[in-house]
Amino acid sequence: MHVHDYFDELTRRDWDTGADGTVRFAVVGVGGFGRKAALPAIADADYAEATVLVTGSPENAEDAASEHGIEHVLTYEEYHDGAATDAYDAAYVVTPNALHPEAIETAAVNGKAVLSEKPLAATVDGAKRAVTACEEADVPLMTAYRMQFDPVVRRLREFVREGGVGEPLQLHGGFAFDVLGGGRGPDQWRLDAELAGGGALMDVGVYPLNTARYLVDADPVAVTATTRGEGVFADVDEQIAFQLEFPDGVTASFTAGFSGHTEGHLSIRGTEGHVELSDSAFGTEDPRRVSVYRDDVRAVVDGPETSEIREEFDYFAHAVLTDGEIGPDGEEGLRDVQVTTAAYEAAKTGERVEIRYS
Repeated sequence: MHVHDYFDELTRRDWDTGADGTVRFAVVGVGGFGRKAALPAIADADYAEATVLVTGSPENAEDAASEHGIEHVLTYEEYHDGAATDAYDAAYVVTPNALHPEAIETAAVNGKAVLSEKPLAATVDGAKRAVTACEEADVPLMTAYRMQFDPVVRRLREFVREGGVGEPLQLHGGFAFDVLGGGRGPDQWRLDAELAGGGALMDVGVYPLNTARYLVDADPVAVTATTRGEGVFADVDEQIAFQLEFPDGVTASFTAGFSGHTEGHLSIRGTEGHVELSDSAFGTEDPRRVSVYRDDVRAVVDGPETSEIREEFDYFAHAVLTDGEIGPDGEEGLRDVQVTTAAYEAAKTGERVEIRYS
């Protein structure tokens, strides 16, 4: 098995068959991520353009609208009342987690495709509402797991699926950053349990969780977990360690944090080898390094800098334009919320919790 054969053409879009036109997006939520990450990514995309902004403070969004040539700036009330529906084809929902379902439902009622930030909702009931609304309106719903659109991660999945490490046995990973850094302070929705649905697990722990599910193509069946939080983190998890059981005896041990040293890594150990994804494994544009250990040989592949958010928008828009299959879909987003809900139950009870997918 030649490792480098799996990681060639790392700028190749294996999903891109070409498409005519662009998908016009209403960006629902113009906070830091929407303004600093999503709008520049859409501007750089091949198949997407932003034509509407939806915000609770229109006066504060005028500069973003001007910078990106966006004509329509709506309040949430105007959006929910159906204003400017002829100006956009899809909604990108980047509000606080608990507000995702209502924004998704409005888009669905108006016949618009939906790309929703992760997690799909703050609760299982909210995620089910979102999925049901799009199914009943027969509109596409995608959960914004950007990791799945990095060519390095896509090639890694092929490598694992085709026996690159033999049969997977164990996964390890973690993602942590200082949520209070960069001038953010404690007055933010991520520390509000009602809006966020939780803390570090909901915001960054879903990255190793979902990436693991993507790489091994399986859903966990049970979880144990331990959380810590005090002071400004009294209502949400500042730190979490959670262990997942997958079918066929595969296990995973992950951590997530809102304080301490920033980290991001993921590894898979199998019957015949070991693979590591490092060098800011979960960053938005950082180059990733894949290290493969097999047959006493180490092979290292350094990936290019890739704007996963741009790739995500282009993938979604390409699928809408070509009526293509979309993944990760709403059901995948729902399953992750079911896993995180079980993890919090496990942390609260101190017991192993079987994950319910229903």
